[in-house]
Order: sequence, then structure tokens, then C-alpha cells
Amino acid sequence: MSLQGQNIVIVGGSSGIGFETARLALQQGANVTIAGRSEEKLEKAKFHLIGNVWTVVADVTDETSVNQIFERLDQIDHVFIPAGGLSMGKILDTDPDEFRQGLEERIFGALYVVRAAVPKMPKHGSITLISGVRADRPIPGTTMTTVGVAAAEALTRSLALELAPIRVNAVAPGWTDTPLVSNVLGDNYDAVIRSVSEKIPVKRIGKSEEVAEAVIMLMNNGFINGEVLHIDGGERHVSAA
Repeated sequence: MSLQGQNIVIVGGSSGIGFETARLALQQGANVTIAGRSEEKLEKAKFHLIGNVWTVVADVTDETSVNQIFERLDQIDHVFIPAGGLSMGKILDTDPDEFRQGLEERIFGALYVVRAAVPKMPKHGSITLISGVRADRPIPGTTMTTVGVAAAEALTRSLALELAPIRVNAVAPGWTDTPLVSNVLGDNYDAVIRSVSEKIPVKRIGKSEEVAEAVIMLMNNGFINGEVLHIDGGERHVSAA
């Protein structure tokens, strides 16, 4: 299987899982467009990618901005939407605007992308959303992240039926080594990662490229639809991690 010559759009592709997905897609000969808020980060990502790659500055919470991502393309074969932050903090101690922003990025952003992309997608096309292990294993202080990723899974199943034969799936990473996680944990990163690694059956956290490999597989496999693929080292099968 190969993505040779296919047009792929990654919304949130300047770093982490999105960047690694772009890299692997380019290795298979795809034409890749990566979108994100920061022009500086996008240009840095483009510098490190080899192949036919374009960048678009866009705000996923603004539908007009999202529409501009797709203007250049006549056909879009596959879309990956890893955009979305991590809302950390107890529900009583966190500004509701922060929660609202998180849901706008993860859910409304995905809806805007779908609305813009689908009219240009062929029957063999696919859309991959991102969920997370917290949909199955919530922990204190992650309520809004849990809500967001659980909603992404519900959206995946619903869109898989509504948009058929275009396929819609999701990847659900567990703890993964990404710039986003590093920024959220800050100085506590090493201590937290050591602690959670002991609770994960494979005794380590995931790598961005391991999640990206799953995304590429979902693009290539034309008979997987409406599924949530877990890449979490077995984390969701333990009581807490």
C-alpha cells in the first residue's frame, strides 16, 4: 500500500504526532499540506520535511480560516486532525473560558475541517481524528480533556455513517512524548514520565512516530471505518496511569 501522489492535509502538523505523520506520508510519495497557527513553527517543520509539502497558517477555531486551508486543492484524499490542546486542572479551579477553548479546538475545529474538506474528497478518501486514553481512563484534573476526547470518538462513529463511503476513524494515544506534553508538564516532566511509565504495561510512554504509523495505516487500509485505534501500550487496561 502507498500514498503515492495522493493529497493529504494535516491540521496541526507543525510538531509532534502531526509532524511525524507528515514525514511518513511524504516518504510514501504523498503531497502534504500542513496547517497550524504559528507561521514560524510551520516554516521550521517544512525545513525538516523532504518532499512536496505546503504550509498554511490557520486558526482551527475560525471556520473562515479553516476554509482557506483547502482553497488551493482540487482534491483531498486524506485528512488528519491532530489539533487540540490538553486542558489540565480541576473543574472548580479552572477558568471556563479555558475549557471552552479546548472544546472549540478539538470538536468545533474538527467539524469545520470536515465541512471544508468533504466536498473535495473522493469516495476512497479518509478522515482521521484524534482521541486519547482519557476517554476510557479519566484521572482527576483532566475532566475537560476527557470530555473532548470522548466527544471525538462519538463524532468518529457518527461521521463514519454520515459521510460513507468516505471513511472516518480516530487514533487514541496514551502518554506520548510530544512537545505539547512537555510544555504542559514543564519542570515536572521527568518525574511524571517516570511515574506513569511504571504503570503502563510496556513500561514506557509512546513515541510520536508510533502514533503516526497508525494514522498512515488507517489512510492506507480501505476497509477500516468508524474505529478508534488505541496506541497506548495497554494503558487503558490498567486502573490508573
